[in-house]
Amino acid sequence: MKATVRHGLTLLLMLAMMAIAVTAHAERKVLDRVVAIVDDDVILQTQLEARLNTIVGRLSAQGTGMPPREMLEGRVLEQLIAESVQLQMAEKMGMRISDNELNETLANIARSNGLSLAEFEGQLAEEGVTYQQAREQIRNEMLTSRVQQSRVGNRVRVTDREVDNYLQAQASSGSDGAEYRLAYIFIQVDDPGNEASVTEARETAESLRQQILDGRDFREVAVAESDASNALEGGDMGWRAESQLPSLVAPVVPDMVPGVPSEVLENNSGFHLVMVMDKRGGKQQEFIEQHRVRHILIRPSEAVTETQAEKRVREVYQQLQNGADFAELARELSDDPVSGSDGGNLGWVSPGQMVPEFEQAMLAADIGEIYGPVRSQFGWHILQVQERRNQDVTAENRESQARQAIYMRKFEMELQNWLREIRDEAFVEFKGEYADMNPAAEEDEAS
Repeated sequence: MKATVRHGLTLLLMLAMMAIAVTAHAERKVLDRVVAIVDDDVILQTQLEARLNTIVGRLSAQGTGMPPREMLEGRVLEQLIAESVQLQMAEKMGMRISDNELNETLANIARSNGLSLAEFEGQLAEEGVTYQQAREQIRNEMLTSRVQQSRVGNRVRVTDREVDNYLQAQASSGSDGAEYRLAYIFIQVDDPGNEASVTEARETAESLRQQILDGRDFREVAVAESDASNALEGGDMGWRAESQLPSLVAPVVPDMVPGVPSEVLENNSGFHLVMVMDKRGGKQQEFIEQHRVRHILIRPSEAVTETQAEKRVREVYQQLQNGADFAELARELSDDPVSGSDGGNLGWVSPGQMVPEFEQAMLAADIGEIYGPVRSQFGWHILQVQERRNQDVTAENRESQARQAIYMRKFEMELQNWLREIRDEAFVEFKGEYADMNPAAEEDEAS
């Protein structure tokens, strides 16, 4: 009996020691994986490896050449640092992305690529990314985007005069409304007040341009050398309408030959190269179908149950079918006080202005037909389309596009400045094999 007890105690002690050893090993493993401390956060080796794998997979799929592994690691680590600073800001600002919102975004991404969610998950797996990793990365991107809009967006203002000047300049240049797929490289001047620093950055940009002309892939150069925030995407700026081109490159892009880099362009922030990867479209008028429509709304309330509201709207519908005057009933009965006072008139309605249920009914109704009842989030509707027309909205769209283009130009410039500011203000300490990236280490080497 005593031997059995001793054996049991020995076994328990061994298990306890094993548990302690495993825990200690796990703690050492986690500590060993810290590659950087960023304010109140840490970046782990596993995070770095996961992001590296994602970027390498994407660049490989694009056929983009890779810079040396060590260089790529450094650039990805800086990307993670910038992201960490912004995510900590988001947390302090109380920003959250709900699971429902995230699910909807993922579904939209899959849909825009012509995939179901299952197919999208399968494609991610082929690229070595788990669906859970993708979810968290997209959640983080949504949060950082909101932080940027909050902190940078309020620095940007677009005036009516700027829009007018932009449209006049566009008209004078003979812009044809084409779209361009652009890639971009930015070489930052470390000290704009120092002529040697400016000269060094200019020579770097000129050298990179020559390397591209000699056959080096533009996107590979962007990954390895660009200081732009999209460097790790190969400098890809996506499709841009001519009205949305950054002001620095707008004068040169329309005349560029796809696949040939621009001359080195200069502004106050540094030196730039741009390449047209592809071009499509051209000038054309834009028409939309508009509907002149009126409605009567019966809304459920604390005093009117859903059943009572539905019964009431069907009675109104029957009155209209029997010849009652639509405008008079709208003024008398509609729970939409604005349109009701005007006989139910909503005026000319463009696509996307109304809630989906109302818009679908509006599209289905014949001109003059009393259509309904239709249930929307606002209540029960009876509607009548009085007229349809194709409206030329080219001018309105151009003004909207011009305002958006000016905003994006200013936003992108302010964003670069802001990212530099928050990086300079953050406490960052590199660990392990990356410790020589610390400023103190660089100063020691210089001395």
